[in-house]
Amino acid sequence: MSEFIIHIIEQGGYFGVFFLMVVENVFPPIPSELIMGLGGVAVARGTMQFWPLMLAGTLGATGGNYVLFLAGDRWGYKKLEPFVARWGRWLTLEWRDIERASEFFRRRGQWVVFFLRFSPLLRSVVSIPAGLAHMSHWKFLGFTFAGAAIWNFILVSGGELLAAWLEETKGVLDAITIGALLLALAAYIWRVATWKPRG
Repeated sequence: MSEFIIHIIEQGGYFGVFFLMVVENVFPPIPSELIMGLGGVAVARGTMQFWPLMLAGTLGATGGNYVLFLAGDRWGYKKLEPFVARWGRWLTLEWRDIERASEFFRRRGQWVVFFLRFSPLLRSVVSIPAGLAHMSHWKFLGFTFAGAAIWNFILVSGGELLAAWLEETKGVLDAITIGALLLALAAYIWRVATWKPRG
C-alpha cells in the first residue's frame, strides 16, 4: 500500500503534490502528514528533491487555505452561513465551528493563523474566520505560508530520516500508511454519520 501511494506521488510529481495539498486543506479526509511524509521517503530514495517538494507542498497548503479565506472574505456571514448549513455535513463543518473559530481568532489575534498551522483539526477552519474578519490578504498568505513551510519541513525531514529504517521493515511502513488512511476515513465517515445541525 505504501509503495502504491509513493508511486502515485512520484508519478504526479511536484504538481501532483501541490494538487493533493490544495485538496487536503479544502476537503479534510486526505492527511498532509501522509502526503508530505511519504514525499520525504521519495526524497530519501532520490526520486524527488527536498526543496522542490517543500515548495510544492507549501504552495499547495497555502493555496487550499486561501480558497477558504476567500470564501469568508467575499461571501461574508450572510452568504456563507446558508452554504455551510446546506453542505456542512459533507465538509464535516457546521456554523457553530466557524463561530467558535471566529471568537478564538478575535480574541487571540492574527498570529493565530500562523500557530494553528500545526493543529490537524483547526489549521484549515481558521482560514474562514480570517476571511470573515477581512484580514489583509498578504498578511494571511505570509502567515499561512510560513506556518505551512515549518510544518512541511518537519514532515518531509521525518519521512526522509525514517526512510532507511522503513525500507528494512516495509511491513511497518505499510501498517502506518494503511492505519493513517483508515483512521482518516473512519473519522470522516463518523463525522458525516453523526453530524447534526445545531442552532
